[in-house]
Amino acid sequence: MTTSRRDFLAAGAAGTGLLALPASARTILQPKTKPLKLLVMGGTGFLGPHFVEGARKHGHTLTLFNRGKTNPDKFSGEQYHDIEQLHGDRKTDMKALEGDRQWDAVLDTSAYIPADVTRSAKLLGPRIKQYLLVSTVSVYAKNDAPADENSPLATLADPTVTEVTGETYGGLKALCEKAAEQELPGRTTVVRPGLIVGPGDNSDRFTYWPVRADRGGEILAPGSAQDPTQFIDVRDLAAFLLATIEGSRLGIYNADGAPGTLTMGALLRESQRASGKKSSVTWVPADFLEAQKVKPWSDMPTWIPASGEYAGFGRTSVSKAQAAGLVYRPLRETVRDTLLWWRALPAERRAKLKAGLSAEREAEVLKAWHERDKAGG
Repeated sequence: MTTSRRDFLAAGAAGTGLLALPASARTILQPKTKPLKLLVMGGTGFLGPHFVEGARKHGHTLTLFNRGKTNPDKFSGEQYHDIEQLHGDRKTDMKALEGDRQWDAVLDTSAYIPADVTRSAKLLGPRIKQYLLVSTVSVYAKNDAPADENSPLATLADPTVTEVTGETYGGLKALCEKAAEQELPGRTTVVRPGLIVGPGDNSDRFTYWPVRADRGGEILAPGSAQDPTQFIDVRDLAAFLLATIEGSRLGIYNADGAPGTLTMGALLRESQRASGKKSSVTWVPADFLEAQKVKPWSDMPTWIPASGEYAGFGRTSVSKAQAAGLVYRPLRETVRDTLLWWRALPAERRAKLKAGLSAEREAEVLKAWHERDKAGG
């Protein structure tokens, strides 16, 4: 099946089986630590709020710096009186962060342009101990083999480009990592997540599958049930970020689902289980989907045939992060909670998914598949 690196990275820029360690195993991510002063660049989008809530539970003092445009009321109200919120723009106005105030660590969840990272790190450098940059597995130059933290990184023909597109996203993120380390050598941590999923995900990529199962009927599924995939629950990622700060861990970590444990079949089964609706799954081969102009990743979210240019898809190494404490909740929990979150959204938000096939297009492809099947094709 034909997909392009641009399509794949564009989906990443727009917003990663079993994963079945028991809840008790997650206590490794809750070490006893002294209260820290933490600065979050961003903090009100998707990943940020989960990190903020976890840090509050651990007794840390939080300052959020953002433009006040994304979910501006997220931490409003008396119950959040302990969270300091500063507004500004890291590109043009960082006055709120000037002065002699100090923080133990900075979590940068909103870095896309290297000059922004340089500006932030230069201003904060004299007053912080650790800078944790949230990057992406899209920084790797190729996907034709499993990547680890030492795999070659994407480069840009024009490193001064400032427009984030499917073609520039990975290269810009790689330059953001470099900028942070250049300004703060020996004080930088880089975490490279895969597809981040779970409650609050505004991209609808993972969410498409439990929502589709909740509609019932015949579900068009790509490839085979054994096809690999890889993603990480936002809550598990947030917990790992917090543990990395609490443990003062430096270096680079891939943070994604454990390779070999997630399949499209498991995702569809858990989606059906969570919905409780009567449904069936029809697996359609990649070559037929290609002939029908059904694209991997965008039309069939979380899926790309693991061959050719994407032979390494679903197999990114996370052994380093696991050794540092990354653990996972069961897939069943992620799917269930995502569906419950979706059902609670306003009707106008639920009227149209942002990813995946429309009901009408899915029906057309299924009809074509069954007609071919009847014809013995």
